[in-house]
Amino acid sequence: MRVLVQRVKEASVKSGDYYGSVQKGLLLLVGVHELSTESDADALADKIVKSRIFEDDAGKMNLSVQDIAGEILSISQFTLYADVKKGNRPSFTKAMQPQKAEQIYHYFNTQLKNKGLKVVQGCFGEMMDIALINEGPVTIMYESKDGKLV
Repeated sequence: MRVLVQRVKEASVKSGDYYGSVQKGLLLLVGVHELSTESDADALADKIVKSRIFEDDAGKMNLSVQDIAGEILSISQFTLYADVKKGNRPSFTKAMQPQKAEQIYHYFNTQLKNKGLKVVQGCFGEMMDIALINEGPVTIMYESKDGKLV
């Protein structure tokens, strides 16, 4: 399972009539691998929430999204598992099938919410317009396999 984390001043998602937004916090692009499990979601949720990627008063990255009472916009992103080795069109065969991936995606978001954070979700499997103001920029890829960070 992969999560691309971006530190944001604000971010929003729009899909049809649906609109969701967050203020200072994180935009998460969440990809679920064909072998991902709830253990991977647990490991990533715990690490991301505790990661000290926000600046303190001295300008050092010493604060977590929890420390700043930040918000999270979580977007499903199967294209994080694109394979571009052959040809000119990416293959997505390493991404989990949508029905199972959606369950793990929602489980991951529930784990984030259980840690006391406001979590706004995108529309799984839908075309979405994502807007953000990246802060820093700070962009970090997190990955878990077999319930352990890699």
